Amino acid sequence: MNAPRRGRRGVQRGQQRKPKGRSLVGQRLELDIGDVAHGGHCVARHEGRVVFVRHTLPGELVIAQVTSGTDTSPFLRADAIDVVRPAPQRRSAPCPVSGPGGCGGCDWQHTDAAYGRDLKARVIKEQLKRLAHLEVDVEVEPVPGDRDGLRWRTRLELAVERNGRAGLRGHRSHDVIPVDDCLIATEPVTKSGVLQDVFDPHIGRVEVVEVSGGDVVTIERGQAAPTVHEQVRFEDHELSFAVEADGFWQVHPGAARTLVDAVREGVKPKAGERVVDLYAGVGLFASEMAREVGPEGSVVAVEGDVAASAHARTNLRATPWAGPVHADVTDWALTAPELQDADVVILDPPRTGAGREVTAAVLAGRPRAVGYVACDPAALARDLATATEAGYDLVSLRAYDIFPMTHHVECVAILVPRTP
Repeated sequence: MNAPRRGRRGVQRGQQRKPKGRSLVGQRLELDIGDVAHGGHCVARHEGRVVFVRHTLPGELVIAQVTSGTDTSPFLRADAIDVVRPAPQRRSAPCPVSGPGGCGGCDWQHTDAAYGRDLKARVIKEQLKRLAHLEVDVEVEPVPGDRDGLRWRTRLELAVERNGRAGLRGHRSHDVIPVDDCLIATEPVTKSGVLQDVFDPHIGRVEVVEVSGGDVVTIERGQAAPTVHEQVRFEDHELSFAVEADGFWQVHPGAARTLVDAVREGVKPKAGERVVDLYAGVGLFASEMAREVGPEGSVVAVEGDVAASAHARTNLRATPWAGPVHADVTDWALTAPELQDADVVILDPPRTGAGREVTAAVLAGRPRAVGYVACDPAALARDLATATEAGYDLVSLRAYDIFPMTHHVECVAILVPRTP
């Protein structure tokens, strides 16, 4: 996946804006909780000001403690520290460090995975309506490979604190929370010993990876990451992908197949067609598209990361009509003639989305179908607004619970040219 090309305007790296006004951090507020919002929190109001509250559910009455904001801030952030009127969907969190002041990895341990999917569907609908003016009816589907929302994370990045123990970061914090277990991580990851080992505190970070074949790899910061091979098993075949152990790969064991199946079913590639795969990574979608279009067709897989593009070359070797291109996706999309000749385009951009430039360039060639894989509903909605302006319709939207217990959700949108 390509990194975003631009940082936030007005703030240079290393600088922090000094908050204006009197700090309200620590103040306690009684709040009626409204609907869920994008970002893992729910929305409340206090004296006309919006308050984004974590660790709560719609319809609850809570005592919340302000964690960020001043008396001049346009909004406040807060944690629910006492639930006066619980929602029917509330449960005791199975993780002992998931609440206020604890680990920042999970947003909704205080409800089950099924209700978490309902909340994610609400967020998707709201974002597409507000940013793209699209009314959608979407259901977030579970993905095989977890246990009621737990034990799915095959890649876990940990911070190493001063005593050498590895732990997890607090929400919006540099604090390290020591843990003996992580309930969303797979058991091979948590039983690898990484949570009990003592590391050189100067490394700062360690990552542990369960490979689909069953091996577990630990990478300390500064170490060269080995190449591992991830397998994806489909109904009638299996594909293997070389990838850096700390490179980008889906962390849920059922994610890769689920997303490839959704894209293939949505764009329906035909033998002999020309496919362009943007933000191609190590070639996950390109490999399957190459099988579908056959040697009479072609696949161009564009990726900006050097290591991922090199692995894509290896992974696509068995289908020589599929070729990787190492290039900045935006630069390539604005200049490459192959994009204008494509029958099908696949987009799997980073969290920031493809953006107006790339989306417009893709649609200028009038491909018959576009498959857009999105890990952020807001970014997807902004790009769908661009697509609507360019004369494309959203004909299918599927969403998947690839990150249970968190607010993150993966969407697959299918776009086709609007019928005159």
